[in-house]
Amino acid sequence: MSGARMSALATLRSQIERIETAEVVHHHDRVALGHSEADRALKGGLARAAIHEVFCEGRQGASGTGFVMGLAGRVTTQRPLLWVRQDFSEIETGALSMSGLAELGLDPRRVVMVRAADVESALRTSADALACDALGAVVLELWGETRQFDLVASRKLTLAAQGSGVTGLLLRMAAQPLPSTAETRWMLRAAHSPPGSAWSAWGAPRFDAELLRNRHGPCGRWIMEWNCDECQFSEPSAYSQPVAAAPAHRPDSAVLQQRRAG
Repeated sequence: MSGARMSALATLRSQIERIETAEVVHHHDRVALGHSEADRALKGGLARAAIHEVFCEGRQGASGTGFVMGLAGRVTTQRPLLWVRQDFSEIETGALSMSGLAELGLDPRRVVMVRAADVESALRTSADALACDALGAVVLELWGETRQFDLVASRKLTLAAQGSGVTGLLLRMAAQPLPSTAETRWMLRAAHSPPGSAWSAWGAPRFDAELLRNRHGPCGRWIMEWNCDECQFSEPSAYSQPVAAAPAHRPDSAVLQQRRAG
């Protein structure tokens, strides 16, 4: 590598580092997630016109995908959602279910799917989409470690989101967090769902969501439950467990003890 290119790269890295460590608070438009503690940490909610990273292990892909869908549902309002994923993602995690989106309370008619042949194509498509202010949000789904997504690529996505006002959600499966210009970074795991009602096959979706990075507030870890009817997150619901009543034909245990003592 020539000296000029090395100098330019060092300058770019220095600029990104200053951006990463800057204490200037950017006034983003924020949308409340519905979970009071998480919204408090996020200074009122998830920032629009920014990039947010969601990481999960490969076996936790379903929980990571569900959480990103919930975030997208909160920020898109009535605008379309563009979901960019690599071709082989369906082999690893399966195809996205439109009926599943509907069950989560989201409108699948507003979701546009784009398949990219490789990481470079996925990054270019996402950057172009983030520059289009007709969209509500762009989801970029990447599987595994990839050298193509570096600080330069992250900064490009952030600038596109800030310029258009579109929110970017980066879903990283089976990958380790690296330095980036993201506003927030989450680590997702599945949480036990509550007991379902008599007419429901399963309970409400629950996520073990850990906020690893928050540029303008504290981090934390919460159990976040998705309310499919209201399309927002909330604190876990308290479900009272029924207690079996004592059979009427049996005497009280205290009476039995008195009889035995006598």
